[in-house]
Amino acid sequence: MIDPPREGVKNAIAVCRKAGIKTVMITGDHIATAKAIAKELGILKMRDIAITGEELDRINQKDLEKNIMNYSVFARVSPEHKVRIVKAFQANGNVVAMTGDGVNDAPALKNADIGVAMGKNGTDVAKNAADMILADDNFVTIVKAIKQGRNIYDNIKKAIHFLISTNIGEIVAIFVGLLIGVKSPLLAIQLLWINLITDSLPAIALGLEKPDDDIMNRKPIDSKKGLFADGLWGKICVEGIMIGMLTLFAFNLGIKLYGIEIGRTMAFVCLGMSELFHSFNIKSGESIFKKRNFWKQICYWSISAWYISSNYSCCNKSNC
Repeated sequence: MIDPPREGVKNAIAVCRKAGIKTVMITGDHIATAKAIAKELGILKMRDIAITGEELDRINQKDLEKNIMNYSVFARVSPEHKVRIVKAFQANGNVVAMTGDGVNDAPALKNADIGVAMGKNGTDVAKNAADMILADDNFVTIVKAIKQGRNIYDNIKKAIHFLISTNIGEIVAIFVGLLIGVKSPLLAIQLLWINLITDSLPAIALGLEKPDDDIMNRKPIDSKKGLFADGLWGKICVEGIMIGMLTLFAFNLGIKLYGIEIGRTMAFVCLGMSELFHSFNIKSGESIFKKRNFWKQICYWSISAWYISSNYSCCNKSNC
């Protein structure tokens, strides 16, 4: 008699391994049964260890915390053992998600960073102790949720990165322009357009980006790190200053060649296009010139801009 693993679970565990997530089996079954299923699913590898609750009783908590990453299968365990296992993983700085469906899983679900109860077969006690309820009782759904969560985090980070860096560019353009004694590079209506359209719409688009192809091949982000860790503040400042200085350069060039009105128009166009290009730059860590369909989209934007500007010029003529 055998209760075969669900379809797709083996692949989901392989994805977890690539993503830097350690999957551990904790069961009340016999250790021989647990090891056989764990090997079939890819949980128990060559150097991993399977242990019973009886053996776990002979290990003190400090030794368990020291060697916890070597264990992948725990068989014949009690509710107390499950709590010890959760705390041992947490002691090593890991974020622990614990799944369970019975009354005996409630203490571990409560102590875990993320307690996940089964929605179909779970008891009310387990559901009340958990942070989340898995509606379909399927491990594959957890992996899909992790992917979606990583994508949401990335998109929030991209949108914040874009908004702060572009606003710094606008501040640099106006503030430095006033410091060097020239007239304001942008009119109030131009700044309003930039803030309402050129800032907002690309930020919304970045917030709705699809997951990167390698999103589940990355290691988990340290939960202690802030959103601006790993030099993000430095990138934001450099990019903002660059956008601002390019805008001032276009403004000064326009003044020298044509006058104040053309200079402001050139500054406005330069700032708007810089921000649009910057939104493509933030979409991923690679160069924008390596992005698929990048030049196709640039051509589409250029044709659209030409069409709109031509119609606008026509509508301002007396014979139109």
